[in-house]
Amino acid sequence: MEPLLIIDNLHVSVGDTEVLKGVNLTVNKGEIHAIMGPNGSGKSTLVNVIAGKPGYDVTGGRVIYQSNNLLEWTPDRRAREGIFLAFQYPIELPGVRNRQFIKSALDAIRSHRGDAELTAREFDTLFKENVKKLGINSDLVKRSVNEGFSGGEKKRSETLQLAMLDPNLALLDETDSGLDIDALRAVSDGINQRCGPDKSMILVTHYQRMLGYIVPDLVHVLLDGRIVRSGTEDLARDLESRGYDWIKQKTVVKI
Repeated sequence: MEPLLIIDNLHVSVGDTEVLKGVNLTVNKGEIHAIMGPNGSGKSTLVNVIAGKPGYDVTGGRVIYQSNNLLEWTPDRRAREGIFLAFQYPIELPGVRNRQFIKSALDAIRSHRGDAELTAREFDTLFKENVKKLGINSDLVKRSVNEGFSGGEKKRSETLQLAMLDPNLALLDETDSGLDIDALRAVSDGINQRCGPDKSMILVTHYQRMLGYIVPDLVHVLLDGRIVRSGTEDLARDLESRGYDWIKQKTVVKI
């Protein structure tokens, strides 16, 4: 299989605290990887560093994306190259309409690739198709980005962004946080619709419940800044029933 993302001995600090202490991970094209671990283990740090979020100091290691040194790229370059981050706590953008926000982002991606921007009619057709396919309330997309949204509405809105921008690598940081059963199912269905042989995903979650809807190829346990165990979805079920205390060794166990 062809690697999309290679993380090699990644060390990351925040201030004087080392958060990631030598993470190794390879994500091939078309794969879904779930990252699990207790609070403070470095899960959000990992996806934020991949996306290029400021505030993190990479002190060692490499991140290779499509054979390029990802760490040399600015956050906007990473987004234009097909990396998408869904935030654990999506921020509000008052005065910026959802449709306007997505159109600007899609135009930037297409321009970067050398493609012509979609006409207003072309974009409107694509936008309405995805809104209908994802079962999103049409009133929701007329509002400003996340302004006054419930937790479920914010995650549905990000799922629409994901569908429209169609990234090569989706980084989903606790997308299941704050979702009830119906919202979880709807958001998961939307995520599953964009899976494909050239589309990869890193899904950060605390719980196995989302993995009942989005089946990962591999599950990794991140403890104290390192991936200490990897396995199939069975590993997620074990974690749900047994917690993290039983995982003591610091060597990755491959399947």
